[in-house]
Amino acid sequence: MTTLALRHLRYFEALAQHGHFGRAAEALGISQPALSIQMKEMEEIVGGPVVERGARQVQLTSLGEMLLLRGRDILRAVDELSSLARTTSEELTGRLRVGVIPTVAPYFLPKVIEVLAERCPAVDLHLREAVTQKLVSDLVEGRMDIAIVALPVSAPTLEEHPLFTEEFVLVRPEADAAKPVPRAELLREMRLLLLEEGHCFREQALSFCKMTVPHSRDLMEASSLSTLVQMVGAGIGVTLIPEMAIGIETCSSAVSIARLKAPRPTRTIGLIWRKTNPLGRQFAKLTRILKDVVPLSSPPSSQS
Repeated sequence: MTTLALRHLRYFEALAQHGHFGRAAEALGISQPALSIQMKEMEEIVGGPVVERGARQVQLTSLGEMLLLRGRDILRAVDELSSLARTTSEELTGRLRVGVIPTVAPYFLPKVIEVLAERCPAVDLHLREAVTQKLVSDLVEGRMDIAIVALPVSAPTLEEHPLFTEEFVLVRPEADAAKPVPRAELLREMRLLLLEEGHCFREQALSFCKMTVPHSRDLMEASSLSTLVQMVGAGIGVTLIPEMAIGIETCSSAVSIARLKAPRPTRTIGLIWRKTNPLGRQFAKLTRILKDVVPLSSPPSSQS
Protein backbone atom coordinates (compact mmCIF):
# COMPACT_ATOMS: atom_id res chain seq x y z
CA MET A 1 0.00 0.00 0.00
CA THR A 2 1.23 3.46 -0.85
CA THR A 3 2.10 5.55 2.22
CA LEU A 4 1.80 9.29 2.73
CA ALA A 5 4.95 11.11 1.60
CA LEU A 6 6.34 14.60 2.08
CA ARG A 7 5.58 15.16 -1.60
CA HIS A 8 1.87 14.74 -0.91
CA LEU A 9 2.01 17.22 1.96
CA ARG A 10 3.90 19.83 -0.09
CA TYR A 11 1.51 19.53 -3.01
CA PHE A 12 -1.49 19.67 -0.71
CA GLU A 13 -0.11 22.72 1.12
CA ALA A 14 0.38 24.53 -2.22
CA LEU A 15 -3.17 23.65 -3.28
CA ALA A 16 -4.57 24.94 0.02
CA GLN A 17 -2.53 28.13 -0.30
CA HIS A 18 -3.58 28.95 -3.88
CA GLY A 19 -7.11 27.51 -3.77
CA HIS A 20 -6.84 26.51 -7.42
CA PHE A 21 -5.31 23.46 -9.14
CA GLY A 22 -3.87 25.47 -12.04
CA ARG A 23 -2.19 28.14 -9.90
CA ALA A 24 -0.89 25.57 -7.42
CA ALA A 25 0.56 23.42 -10.21
CA GLU A 26 2.25 26.45 -11.73
CA ALA A 27 3.79 27.41 -8.38
CA LEU A 28 5.03 23.84 -7.91
CA GLY A 29 6.44 23.62 -11.43
CA ILE A 30 4.34 20.57 -12.39
CA SER A 31 1.38 19.98 -14.68
CA GLN A 32 -2.20 20.31 -13.42
CA PRO A 33 -3.02 16.64 -14.24
CA ALA A 34 0.05 15.55 -12.26
CA LEU A 35 -1.16 17.54 -9.24
CA SER A 36 -4.65 16.07 -9.56
CA ILE A 37 -3.19 12.54 -9.60
CA GLN A 38 -1.15 13.24 -6.46
CA MET A 39 -4.17 14.65 -4.63
CA LYS A 40 -6.32 11.64 -5.56
CA GLU A 41 -3.56 9.37 -4.31
CA MET A 42 -3.37 11.33 -1.05
CA GLU A 43 -7.14 11.05 -0.57
CA GLU A 44 -6.96 7.27 -1.07
CA ILE A 45 -4.22 7.07 1.57
CA VAL A 46 -6.02 9.16 4.21
CA GLY A 47 -9.39 7.59 3.46
CA GLY A 48 -11.45 10.57 2.40
CA PRO A 49 -11.64 13.78 0.35
CA VAL A 50 -9.34 16.61 1.46
CA VAL A 51 -10.77 19.26 -0.90
CA GLU A 52 -14.09 20.13 -2.51
CA ARG A 53 -13.48 20.73 -6.20
CA GLY A 54 -15.37 23.75 -7.53
CA ALA A 55 -15.48 25.30 -11.00
CA ARG A 56 -13.17 28.19 -10.05
CA GLN A 57 -11.55 27.23 -6.77
CA VAL A 58 -11.21 24.45 -4.24
CA GLN A 59 -12.29 24.43 -0.61
CA LEU A 60 -10.80 22.30 2.12
CA THR A 61 -12.98 19.66 3.72
CA SER A 62 -12.95 19.24 7.50
CA LEU A 63 -10.49 16.38 7.03
CA GLY A 64 -8.39 18.60 4.77
CA GLU A 65 -8.28 21.37 7.37
CA MET A 66 -7.02 18.97 10.04
CA LEU A 67 -4.42 17.52 7.68
CA LEU A 68 -3.26 20.99 6.66
CA LEU A 69 -2.56 22.01 10.26
CA ARG A 70 -0.57 18.86 11.00
CA GLY A 71 1.04 18.85 7.56
CA ARG A 72 2.36 22.39 7.90
CA ASP A 73 3.90 21.52 11.26
CA ILE A 74 5.61 18.53 9.65
CA LEU A 75 6.86 20.50 6.64
CA ARG A 76 8.17 23.31 8.83
CA ALA A 77 10.01 20.81 11.03
CA VAL A 78 11.51 19.08 7.98
CA ASP A 79 12.68 22.41 6.52
CA GLU A 80 14.28 23.39 9.82
CA LEU A 81 15.88 19.96 10.12
CA SER A 82 17.36 20.46 6.66
CA SER A 83 18.74 23.82 7.80
CA LEU A 84 20.64 22.22 10.68
CA ALA A 85 23.33 21.01 8.29
CA ARG A 86 23.98 24.62 7.29
CA THR A 87 24.38 25.89 10.86
CA THR A 88 27.96 24.65 11.04
CA SER A 89 28.97 27.27 8.49
CA GLU A 90 29.32 30.94 9.36
CA GLU A 91 28.15 31.84 5.86
CA LEU A 92 24.70 31.51 4.37
CA THR A 93 24.43 28.80 1.73
CA GLY A 94 21.69 27.04 -0.19
CA ARG A 95 18.10 28.16 -0.71
CA LEU A 96 17.04 31.41 0.93
CA ARG A 97 13.38 32.41 0.59
CA VAL A 98 13.06 36.16 1.12
CA GLY A 99 9.82 38.13 1.30
CA VAL A 100 9.64 41.91 0.84
CA ILE A 101 6.75 44.35 1.21
CA PRO A 102 5.79 46.30 -1.97
CA THR A 103 6.78 49.71 -0.56
CA VAL A 104 10.35 48.46 -0.05
CA ALA A 105 10.94 45.95 -2.87
CA PRO A 106 11.62 48.27 -5.87
CA TYR A 107 13.99 50.52 -3.91
CA PHE A 108 15.91 48.17 -1.60
CA LEU A 109 15.89 44.79 -3.32
CA PRO A 110 18.44 45.65 -6.04
CA LYS A 111 20.94 46.58 -3.34
CA VAL A 112 20.14 43.47 -1.32
CA ILE A 113 20.64 41.23 -4.36
CA GLU A 114 23.94 42.95 -5.15
CA VAL A 115 25.24 42.54 -1.60
CA LEU A 116 24.16 38.90 -1.36
CA ALA A 117 25.83 38.10 -4.69
CA GLU A 118 29.06 39.64 -3.39
CA ARG A 119 29.06 38.54 0.25
CA CYS A 120 27.03 35.30 0.09
CA PRO A 121 27.68 33.84 -3.37
CA ALA A 122 26.56 30.34 -2.34
CA VAL A 123 23.00 31.51 -1.62
CA ASP A 124 20.20 30.40 -3.96
CA LEU A 125 17.88 33.41 -3.64
CA HIS A 126 14.09 33.05 -3.99
CA LEU A 127 12.20 36.37 -3.76
CA ARG A 128 8.56 37.13 -3.14
CA GLU A 129 6.74 40.46 -2.86
CA ALA A 130 3.62 40.59 -0.67
CA VAL A 131 1.94 42.68 2.01
CA THR A 132 3.06 42.29 5.62
CA GLN A 133 0.17 40.13 6.75
CA LYS A 134 0.85 37.58 4.01
CA LEU A 135 4.61 37.53 4.67
CA VAL A 136 4.11 37.02 8.40
CA SER A 137 1.73 34.14 7.67
CA ASP A 138 4.22 32.58 5.26
CA LEU A 139 7.03 32.90 7.82
CA VAL A 140 5.03 31.39 10.66
CA GLU A 141 3.88 28.50 8.46
CA GLY A 142 7.37 27.81 7.11
CA ARG A 143 6.90 28.95 3.50
CA MET A 144 9.41 31.79 3.92
CA ASP A 145 12.80 32.03 5.64
CA ILE A 146 13.13 35.78 6.24
CA ALA A 147 11.22 38.92 5.31
CA ILE A 148 11.97 42.62 4.97
CA VAL A 149 9.08 44.58 6.48
CA ALA A 150 8.18 47.66 8.48
CA LEU A 151 8.60 47.07 12.21
CA PRO A 152 7.16 46.17 14.59
CA VAL A 153 5.07 43.20 13.52
CA SER A 154 4.65 42.00 17.14
CA ALA A 155 4.37 38.31 16.35
CA PRO A 156 5.49 36.26 19.39
CA THR A 157 7.13 33.54 17.29
CA LEU A 158 9.24 35.92 15.17
CA GLU A 159 12.57 37.67 15.70
CA GLU A 160 12.70 41.37 14.70
CA HIS A 161 15.96 43.09 13.76
CA PRO A 162 15.90 46.73 12.56
CA LEU A 163 17.96 47.79 9.54
CA PHE A 164 17.27 51.53 9.18
CA THR A 165 14.70 54.25 9.82
CA GLU A 166 13.41 56.62 7.15
CA GLU A 167 11.03 59.58 6.97
CA PHE A 168 7.86 60.02 4.96
CA VAL A 169 7.81 62.96 2.57
CA LEU A 170 4.93 64.93 1.10
CA VAL A 171 4.34 64.75 -2.65
CA ARG A 172 2.41 67.69 -4.15
CA PRO A 173 1.75 69.00 -7.68
CA GLU A 174 4.71 70.92 -9.06
CA ALA A 175 2.67 74.14 -8.98
CA ASP A 176 2.42 73.88 -5.17
CA ALA A 177 6.19 73.80 -4.60
CA ALA A 178 6.32 77.35 -3.18
CA LYS A 179 3.36 76.90 -0.85
CA PRO A 180 3.90 76.40 2.90
CA VAL A 181 4.13 72.78 3.98
CA PRO A 182 0.85 71.82 5.68
CA ARG A 183 0.79 70.28 9.13
CA ALA A 184 -0.60 66.81 9.67
CA GLU A 185 -4.03 68.03 10.72
CA LEU A 186 -4.38 70.03 7.49
CA LEU A 187 -3.66 66.96 5.36
CA ARG A 188 -6.95 65.54 6.61
CA GLU A 189 -8.73 68.40 4.86
CA MET A 190 -6.98 67.81 1.53
CA ARG A 191 -7.57 65.12 -1.09
CA LEU A 192 -5.16 62.56 0.26
CA LEU A 193 -4.13 59.69 -2.02
CA LEU A 194 -3.23 56.45 -0.24
CA LEU A 195 -2.41 52.84 -0.97
CA GLU A 196 -5.31 50.42 -0.87
CA GLU A 197 -6.15 48.38 2.23
CA GLY A 198 -3.67 45.70 3.22
CA HIS A 199 -0.55 47.88 2.92
CA CYS A 200 1.03 48.79 6.26
CA PHE A 201 2.26 52.08 4.76
CA ARG A 202 -1.39 53.12 4.31
CA GLU A 203 -2.08 52.58 8.00
CA GLN A 204 1.06 54.51 8.98
CA ALA A 205 0.02 57.46 6.81
CA LEU A 206 -3.52 57.46 8.23
CA SER A 207 -2.11 57.34 11.75
CA PHE A 208 0.16 60.33 11.10
CA CYS A 209 -2.74 62.34 9.71
CA LYS A 210 -4.91 61.19 12.64
CA MET A 211 -7.56 60.01 10.21
CA THR A 212 -9.87 57.56 11.95
CA VAL A 213 -12.42 57.36 9.13
CA PRO A 214 -10.62 55.89 6.09
CA HIS A 215 -13.73 55.98 3.91
CA SER A 216 -13.88 59.73 3.45
CA ARG A 217 -15.20 60.83 0.08
CA ASP A 218 -11.97 62.79 -0.40
CA LEU A 219 -9.79 59.73 0.16
CA MET A 220 -8.52 58.04 -3.00
CA GLU A 221 -6.64 54.77 -3.26
CA ALA A 222 -4.12 53.08 -5.56
CA SER A 223 -2.26 49.78 -5.64
CA SER A 224 1.28 51.20 -5.87
CA LEU A 225 3.36 54.23 -4.91
CA SER A 226 4.07 54.80 -8.59
CA THR A 227 0.36 55.22 -9.33
CA LEU A 228 -0.06 57.56 -6.37
CA VAL A 229 2.72 59.86 -7.60
CA GLN A 230 1.34 59.86 -11.15
CA MET A 231 -2.07 60.86 -9.78
CA VAL A 232 -0.48 63.72 -7.86
CA GLY A 233 1.29 64.85 -11.04
CA ALA A 234 -2.09 64.91 -12.76
CA GLY A 235 -3.36 67.34 -10.12
CA ILE A 236 -5.73 64.92 -8.38
CA GLY A 237 -4.40 65.37 -4.85
CA VAL A 238 -1.39 64.92 -2.56
CA THR A 239 0.24 61.85 -1.06
CA LEU A 240 2.95 60.59 1.29
CA ILE A 241 5.76 58.29 0.18
CA PRO A 242 8.75 56.79 2.00
CA GLU A 243 12.05 58.59 1.59
CA MET A 244 13.65 55.67 -0.27
CA ALA A 245 11.10 56.02 -3.08
CA ILE A 246 11.91 59.63 -3.99
CA GLY A 247 14.55 58.97 -6.64
CA ILE A 248 12.60 56.36 -8.59
CA GLU A 249 9.02 57.55 -8.27
CA THR A 250 9.36 61.31 -8.78
CA CYS A 251 11.96 61.54 -11.57
CA SER A 252 9.42 61.62 -14.40
CA SER A 253 6.42 63.26 -12.73
CA ALA A 254 5.41 66.90 -12.44
CA VAL A 255 5.50 66.89 -8.64
CA SER A 256 7.32 68.62 -5.80
CA ILE A 257 8.71 67.00 -2.66
CA ALA A 258 8.69 68.57 0.80
CA ARG A 259 9.74 67.52 4.29
CA LEU A 260 6.83 67.58 6.70
CA LYS A 261 6.96 69.67 9.84
CA ALA A 262 8.11 68.11 13.09
CA PRO A 263 7.27 65.68 14.51
CA ARG A 264 7.95 64.04 11.16
CA PRO A 265 6.50 60.60 10.43
CA THR A 266 8.99 57.76 10.13
CA ARG A 267 9.07 54.01 9.74
CA THR A 268 11.68 51.41 10.67
CA ILE A 269 12.53 48.71 8.14
CA GLY A 270 13.94 45.44 9.39
CA LEU A 271 14.40 41.70 8.97
CA ILE A 272 12.13 39.15 10.62
CA TRP A 273 12.40 35.36 10.90
CA ARG A 274 11.13 32.51 13.04
CA LYS A 275 12.74 32.22 16.46
CA THR A 276 13.02 28.47 15.92
CA ASN A 277 14.94 28.74 12.65
CA PRO A 278 18.36 27.07 13.12
CA LEU A 279 19.90 29.68 10.81
CA GLY A 280 19.14 32.54 13.19
CA ARG A 281 22.84 33.20 13.79
CA GLN A 282 23.49 33.53 10.06
CA PHE A 283 20.43 35.75 9.64
CA ALA A 284 21.73 38.04 12.42
CA LYS A 285 25.00 38.32 10.51
CA LEU A 286 23.03 39.15 7.35
CA THR A 287 21.28 41.91 9.31
CA ARG A 288 24.65 43.46 10.17
CA ILE A 289 25.67 43.31 6.50
CA LEU A 290 22.46 44.93 5.27
CA LYS A 291 22.64 47.73 7.84
CA ASP A 292 25.36 49.25 5.70
CA VAL A 293 23.05 49.25 2.66
CA VAL A 294 20.72 52.16 3.35
CA PRO A 295 18.64 52.99 0.25
CA LEU A 296 17.75 56.56 1.16
CA SER A 297 17.56 59.36 -1.37
CA SER A 298 19.18 62.75 -0.96
CA PRO A 299 17.03 65.21 0.99
CA PRO A 300 14.50 67.17 -1.07
CA SER A 301 15.39 70.78 -1.64
CA SER A 302 11.94 72.25 -0.89
CA GLN A 303 11.15 73.94 2.37
CA SER A 304 10.64 72.05 5.62
